[in-house]
Parts: sequence; C-alpha cells; structure tokens
Amino acid sequence: MTPPAFLRGPGAVAVAGAAAALAAGAVLPEWLRFYLQTALASGLAALGVMTLMRAGLVSFGHGLFFCLGGYAAGMAGHFWGVSDALSLLALGLAASGAAAAALGFLMARYREIFFAMLSLALSMILYGLLARAEFLGSTDGFNLPRISYFGWSPRDGAGDAASYVFSVVLTAAAAFCLHRYLASPMGLAGDSIRGNEIRVEYLGVSPRGVIHRKYILSAMLAGAGGTMLAVSVGHVDPEMAYWTTSGQFVFIALLSGTGNVAAPLAGAFLLEVVRVYAVEASPNTWQMILGATMLAIILFLPKGLWSLTEAAFSGRRRA
Repeated sequence: MTPPAFLRGPGAVAVAGAAAALAAGAVLPEWLRFYLQTALASGLAALGVMTLMRAGLVSFGHGLFFCLGGYAAGMAGHFWGVSDALSLLALGLAASGAAAAALGFLMARYREIFFAMLSLALSMILYGLLARAEFLGSTDGFNLPRISYFGWSPRDGAGDAASYVFSVVLTAAAAFCLHRYLASPMGLAGDSIRGNEIRVEYLGVSPRGVIHRKYILSAMLAGAGGTMLAVSVGHVDPEMAYWTTSGQFVFIALLSGTGNVAAPLAGAFLLEVVRVYAVEASPNTWQMILGATMLAIILFLPKGLWSLTEAAFSGRRRA
C-alpha cells in the first residue's frame, strides 16, 4: 500500500527523526535527555534565525520572541491557571507572531548590521522591562503550574516523559513545515533577495513584504521554542531575552550551517554537549573552549557542520 503523501520524502525523514529521538529518550540518562529537550527548544529558535540568514539577514535579538513565547505561556499558567500544553503553545505563537507583525514594518526597512543591531536593541528593551517588573518576579522570574496534555495531568516521572514527547513531536512538525516553506516560491524568494534584491523587485516581488513575512515566521519559531522551554523547565525569567541567549541562537546557526532544517537542531544538541563537558573540564574558562570551537569551525568549515554531510552525499553520487 502506498503511504500518504506527507509520509514520503521530507515527511518520512521528519517521522524517522522523531521516532529516533523518542527511542533515544527511552534509553538515554535522564540528565542527557533533559539537555536534548532544551537543545530542541534552542534549535527551534535557531531555525528562526536560519530562516532570516537564508535571506541575507542576521538577527541578534531573537531572544525577544523566545522570551515572549515563554512569558505568554508562563503568564497564562501562573495568572489564569491555563495548564494545557497546546493552549500554552497557541498563546506563545500568538504573542510572538503579533509582536513580529508589528515590529516587522520597521525591521523590513533595514539590512546588514543595522538589522542586526536594531533587533538586539529591541530584545534588550524587553529584558530591561521584565527585569524591573516586580509582579513578574523581576530578575528571578516565576514558575509555571503542572502541565497537562489533552486533559491528562501526568504525575512524577511521567510528566518529564510527556514533556519530552511533546518537545520532539513539536520540533519534528515545525521542521517539516519549515522545509516545505523554504522549498516553496515564497521561501526561495529569500535566497533571491540575498543574491540581488533589486532584481527581485524588478520581477514584481516586494522584498520588504517577503522579509516581513519571513520575520513573522522566524519569530513564531522562536516563540515556539520559548514555550517549549517554559513547559520543559517549568520556569521563565528575563534571561530568555538577554543578548547572550540571542547570541547562542546565532552561534548555533553558524555552527551548523543553513543548508538543511535538520542542521540547527543537530547543532543545538552538539552545542549543549560541548558546553556541558567544557564546564566540567574547565569551570572558569569554559567560554574560551566554546569560542575556540566556533573559531575552528569558521576557519575550516565556513559553511557549517552541515557542509560535511553535503560533501559526503556529493562524493557518494560521483562514485
């Protein structure tokens, strides 16, 4: 029997990747499974950064939407008693998407370093506001209530397993949808804008309109990541909007490359593993290890780690 269309090609890869992650979660130590789960949250935000990078733009402020998604879910749970994971996700997507839709009218006007610095400034404004908001816990943030899934409230260890499954399924679905978008005419328009924006405008396509839509999409991916982190950890704080958080997403995108939607997800997990062992090996200078890793990749793999996979596939086709 022929499988459904969405289970062929990229859909099959997404399902296989989700199945592999779920199987790994069943055998991995609890601490490593938690790092994988938080890496998926960062990976979603890095996918948003990658979406903009495909159009020639770099955002150093995607922590803004990462934080908005987390705080929207956190406030709904903390103040209104909403505990359903899908409802919290919908609120996180709505908050990040609405903010990006408004800010996108401004951001779509800028390019290169101006775009990067303006995005960073907006993120730090949110950080400053949240750090001074006493009713939101100021710099300490606040906790979420126990999360439920379709009316089921897991207890003890079942809650950790349920949040892991939720994270894996959400990430696989988001990666599949983003892959389809990037392969569509509107997604490919971003590559054309990066190459020659004036020619795109001559073809009758508005570069500002394309970038505005990409900005909203990338923000919603970051908002989904922030919601996922809030659900996984059960806590939100202003550090989600701090510049180091936004820088981490750019780090992941550069580390992994922009050739495939799977690259930032794998790069996010690799970054978490490197960070864990760097802190263990050198607690006082672990940032130097991360910096040296990034420098080596930039020098020897300027297109990111995914370029190794592309080289392997091209070599196999030639053989």
